[in-house]
Amino acid sequence: MPDFDQLRLFKSVYPAFSEFCETSLHRQADAMLDVLRDLWLPLAMQLASRRQKLERPFIQGILGGQGTGKTTMCAVLSLIMKELGYHTLSLSLDDLYKTYSDRLKLTQQDPRLIWRGPPGTHDIDLGLTVLDRIRQLQNPVAVPRFDKSACGGAGDRITPEIVEGIDIVLFEGWFVGVQPINPAAFDTAPPPIITDEDKAFARDMNRQLSDYLPLWQRLDSLIVLYPKDYRCSLEWRLQAEQQMIAAGKSGMSEKEIEQFVYYFWRSLHPELFIKPLVTMPTSVDLVIEINTDHSFGAVYQPKDVS
Repeated sequence: MPDFDQLRLFKSVYPAFSEFCETSLHRQADAMLDVLRDLWLPLAMQLASRRQKLERPFIQGILGGQGTGKTTMCAVLSLIMKELGYHTLSLSLDDLYKTYSDRLKLTQQDPRLIWRGPPGTHDIDLGLTVLDRIRQLQNPVAVPRFDKSACGGAGDRITPEIVEGIDIVLFEGWFVGVQPINPAAFDTAPPPIITDEDKAFARDMNRQLSDYLPLWQRLDSLIVLYPKDYRCSLEWRLQAEQQMIAAGKSGMSEKEIEQFVYYFWRSLHPELFIKPLVTMPTSVDLVIEINTDHSFGAVYQPKDVS
């Protein structure tokens, strides 16, 4: 690893960061300099330091809902890690979805699983195989990839990506690291968990979550991207869909988006599953608050308030 201090690293990474901002974020790099300097650079240097102390690749979990910036964070961290001499792999929970045909069978078994996403729609064994091969320094590794546009938008697996020499894995997803909770919590759950059917679905998803615990045990660290108000994700989804439609692409109506987001809140409600995590130092290493305008707010390590 090159011996970088933060200022030298900033100067070294700036050209690639500037290009990324303009081509991927469609923003001027100057508008992002504070977050690069104050958040992404120190975080990348911390990851590099932690990887250096291990004799195997470091697995960083990133938990965040719709619009919290998981993809952008992974891209920027990968870019900085490359400058530091580390090979980073971004892996999404989405990449572990079961195949289209397997999800069709799943929907026949449980018609409530109308969309991919909730616990039970992923191939957990595949995830364990990939992470264990990387942790055990086995090369090469076939990393699953998922195309959301395949099968008329239902999505399906595509050809795996073959990788070697991975130093750091950034494993992100909307419920990465989330723990099952006491089923009694659903007796007085917040909306849209309202009817007895809603509560039964939420309890079933909570049970399914237990199957993911071996996957979370492979994480060396967990970062939570935490919106100050979880309801922002609905607003962000509406904005994203409107932008897609304005760009001439097909998108969902406002009603369809609301049904889509409510479906995820019924399966794993942020107030019940994510809010408790940000006070659990045993489970979470870093909390990054997300403001309503997508900017970053407070960054802190969780404190146990019990």
